[in-house]
Amino acid sequence: MLKDKDIREPLFFFLEEKYGKIRILEEKNTGRSRADAVMVTDDALYGIEIKSDADTYARLSRQVEDYDRYYDRNIVVVGSSHAHHIREHVPDHWGVITVEMEEGDYDFYVMREPLPNTEATFANKLDFLWRPEIAKIQEEHDMPAYNYLSKSKVIGKIIEWTDDGRIPKDRLQAQICELLFERDYNTIFDEINKYRQEHGLHKRRRTKKRRKRSK
Repeated sequence: MLKDKDIREPLFFFLEEKYGKIRILEEKNTGRSRADAVMVTDDALYGIEIKSDADTYARLSRQVEDYDRYYDRNIVVVGSSHAHHIREHVPDHWGVITVEMEEGDYDFYVMREPLPNTEATFANKLDFLWRPEIAKIQEEHDMPAYNYLSKSKVIGKIIEWTDDGRIPKDRLQAQICELLFERDYNTIFDEINKYRQEHGLHKRRRTKKRRKRSK
């Protein structure tokens, strides 16, 4: 019986062979769900859900709904015990990959290629980015800094510029992918702190006032 932890590394090698230049981000919060992996390519974000032989379909309907709000294409990877019925549990635009052990090796088979998902929004995809990364999009398109606005409000401004054509949609899509490709987890938190300091966004510590006791 194949388990999730057994499938991951061989799966990522298989995806790299199939798609070429990719980056894998594991355990990504996705609405009310957590994506097992996100595959970043030059022009798309792929949500990847792994259902090993030890898993059930109990949460899948909710996961499908959440994945479709965030990712350009989605793939479910299943162990052989799910192979005959998985297509009944995911929409037709979801890709399906099966995996089983053959003579000691992992054998992956593409049962169905993923199709474009029309429900994903730029607002949700931009939410994957941190504030310094969003600032790079603003800078490239000569947008105001909007330092006084929250991250969600700044994303709303970027959507406004995209809707009225000031930011081409294909360029914004490429930028999101580029920024996730380039993200360095060894330095990103230093970048976030630097950004906060430069823009006056560092958190202020609240001081509790001591109340005088009446005698």
